[in-house]
This record gives sequence, structure tokens and C-alpha cells, in this order.
Amino acid sequence: MATYAIGDVQGCYASLRQLTEAIRFTPQQDRLWFVGDLVNRGPDSLHVLRYIRELGPAAVTVLGNHDLFLLAVADGVASLRRDDTLAQVLEAPDCRELTTWLRQQPLLYREGRYVLVHAGLLPHWTVDEAQELATEAETALRSDQFSVTLRALHPSGHLQWTPDLTGPVRLASITKVLTRLRTCSDSGVMESSFSGPPKLAPHGFHPWFDIPTRRSASATIVFGHWAAMGLHLTSNLIALDSGCVYGRHLTAVRLEDRKVFQVRCEATRGAK
Repeated sequence: MATYAIGDVQGCYASLRQLTEAIRFTPQQDRLWFVGDLVNRGPDSLHVLRYIRELGPAAVTVLGNHDLFLLAVADGVASLRRDDTLAQVLEAPDCRELTTWLRQQPLLYREGRYVLVHAGLLPHWTVDEAQELATEAETALRSDQFSVTLRALHPSGHLQWTPDLTGPVRLASITKVLTRLRTCSDSGVMESSFSGPPKLAPHGFHPWFDIPTRRSASATIVFGHWAAMGLHLTSNLIALDSGCVYGRHLTAVRLEDRKVFQVRCEATRGAK
């Protein structure tokens, strides 16, 4: 039995199936961990969702920002933009089933020393604190607070986490951290617009995982969301967004031995 962590798929179904063939994935024996952003900007989000849903317990996925955007559009909270490729999902006869399944997925998944999350954790959060906060936001997304939480999240540029927040803004701020964080200040102030290479981070901001006082460093964080950084492996980080939707690679890392598997992806309209 092996567990493979897979980077941002973003609707690139053909690449996903090529990758599962390359790793000789067997659902009865192996598991796939997805870092989120299953959908959008790629050509076939519908079949990505159907495939992963049908894998049942053989697949674990956390929610990414594009997954949440799909949920927001389906709920009437947000509108499609020029580069979005979600119409196929929204018009599908099983759209409601798929989006209902999607919003039951966690924002953070923890198993042993591994923490699976789409974007990252604020430096002053311990893993225990991050898990508690993620559970708080997940509960809202799965309940009748769903719409008001998504409405507070879109747009999210102004949101900053502080522990005294309450109501939908609190839940949206937690969600923003887990699904959109790339860089922040030493004190945990998030920079909301930067998506370039880490070395070009705005003055005063650093990759969240490079903050010297980061309190989650004892765990191994598995994440995506940062295509401009690409595959990045350290003793306690596995960053997997290798830009499939840009025509680069879709990556899997086998957690048991850190072996890397990649397939070349066909270029599509890129995503952030």
C-alpha cells in the first residue's frame, strides 16, 4: 500500500489519468492525496470531480480556492470570469451531487506527521490550532452558514486573520489562510495579490514557511497553490503545484519514500 500526494489538477483530467497510470495506482491498495484546486482553468473539471468522487476512501482531498469559487458560483454568490472553465460542471446533470460532495471535503487533513492543506498555515499557528480553526470553517461550509461564509470570502483581498474575529468574517478569514496564503510578514499579515516566485516576494513579506518562528515546523506540510514556486521538497515541506495548467507538469510524491513522479501537461489557459 502506498500514499501518493498529487499537486493542483485544475481540470486537467487527461494528465491526472496519465499520472495514475504512471504510478500504477490501484484503488484497492493505494491512496491519493490531493492538495485541492481540483477544478478550473483546465479543460475537463467535470471528469476530474467524477473520478475523484468515485474513488471513495481511496482518495483524500482538501479544498482549494478554485474549488471554493466553483461552490460560490453554483450558489449564486460569485460570477464566472473570462478565464474560468466551469460551465461544463455547472451545466452537468449531476452538478448538485458533485458540489454537495465537494463542500463536504475538509480544508485541512492531518494524518500522523503529515498535514495536507491547499495553501499554508500562518506562522503563529500550531498544527493543533490550525486543525481546530479549519474544523470551525469546515462546519460552516457544510451547514446552513454555507452561503454567508462564501459571501464573506468573495472577494477576500481585505481579509486578515485575528483571533478576535467573529461570525462570517472569522470563518472566511480562516478559509482564506488555508486556501490562499503564499507570503506574509513575520507577524502573520498576509499579502493578498502576489503569486510570483518566492525570491520576488514584496518587501516585508516572506514565504509563509520561511518565517523563522513558524510553529508548525514539527509537522510535514503537504500543499500546492504556488505554481510559480513549483515542486519544492524539504524535510518538512512537500510543495506540489508544478504548473500543470500552464503546460508544465502534474506531480505526485509517494510519501513512504519521497519518490517523485511527473507527467508533462498540455498547455491550457493558465490559472492563479
